[in-house]
Amino acid sequence: MTDLSTYREELRAWLRAHAPAPGPATDVAAAKAFQAALFDAGYAGITWPTDVGGQGLGPEYQQVFSDESSEYELPTGVFTIGQGMCGPTVNDLGTTEQRTRYLPPLLRGEEIWCQLFSEPGAGSDVASLQTRAVPADDGWVVDGQKVWTTGAQWSDYGALLARTDPDRPKHSGLTMFIIDMHAPGVTVRPLKDMSGRSPFNEITFDSVHLPADSVIGEVNAGWHAAVTMLGHERVTIGSRRTAKTNPLDFAAVRALARDLGVDADPAVRDRLAELYTRERVLELFNARVRQETAAGNAPGARGSVGKLAGALLSRLAVEVVGEIAGPAAAGWEADDERGAGLALGITSSPAAGIAGGTNEIQRGIIGERILGLPKEPSVDRGVPFRELRVGTQR
Repeated sequence: MTDLSTYREELRAWLRAHAPAPGPATDVAAAKAFQAALFDAGYAGITWPTDVGGQGLGPEYQQVFSDESSEYELPTGVFTIGQGMCGPTVNDLGTTEQRTRYLPPLLRGEEIWCQLFSEPGAGSDVASLQTRAVPADDGWVVDGQKVWTTGAQWSDYGALLARTDPDRPKHSGLTMFIIDMHAPGVTVRPLKDMSGRSPFNEITFDSVHLPADSVIGEVNAGWHAAVTMLGHERVTIGSRRTAKTNPLDFAAVRALARDLGVDADPAVRDRLAELYTRERVLELFNARVRQETAAGNAPGARGSVGKLAGALLSRLAVEVVGEIAGPAAAGWEADDERGAGLALGITSSPAAGIAGGTNEIQRGIIGERILGLPKEPSVDRGVPFRELRVGTQR
């Protein structure tokens, strides 16, 4: 095994030679080509098991990669959900055949995945979802709708949570499936947000056939699979290392204050110090979570701490930028790349407090599962789902 210092130097040299210049965020072909190069060089799936194409290395090697790659804007965002959420769940709960079939091409960048949980009537209360999967002679037939699905427009597969037994209470009648996003009956419609981009999608399923071996885990044990995936999701979102090209990180905001000539203002310096402190504390917390996760010690509810802290940090950065720029934050010249980047960061930041579970949901998890506070009252836990008036079910 290569020692850490040598590993760092080799990785640093490889990134200098192969990291592409920033390009369109949705250039899927370029993303797949770069991911394949990462895989061939041995820098994909660093802590993943070797039997599914991973490197089988320790968390310290992943930490080195996170540190060094943060100097670049790598085109790997389209793989975040698959490699950070869906893949780890398949690795935890999937069959040997599923792990062998789906995980290697996911690491190589040949296939992209999305997560199919939220519905028009089931957002924070995911367990009230109504997309249904009905047994068929040779598998299942799915009908329903999902919404706010990130990256579905370029995904090949998805992890779908559907209701398989409406006579059970809402949490115990769910099943997770692998679904082919190109299958007949799957329709994807991108949704444009206020940033002008379309990161989210609405998906409808019209009598979509799923084979019997598409179940992840066990039938009617989908809530366990969902909790497993949400745990991976919150660790992935919360521990994601911010690239140094991010217009809302401390270095960029400090440079903005300097260029506007307000960096000596005591009030501005106080806010910059707060931003730096919060950013650094979150980096250290996330480094520990990544190391513990790679070592086999799942962080559990502590993943919500990093997720919540990241959303609040994003909000703080937007506030500080607004205070520094003042009225100048209302517009920018067409050729002002920094202005455009700041605008994108400002309009995108509210999503950080919603995607992957709202800030309120995270606070509830932290209060109940970490601080031991009393659980919120729930009167529907033992009631069959078909008897509930939830979501759009009336």
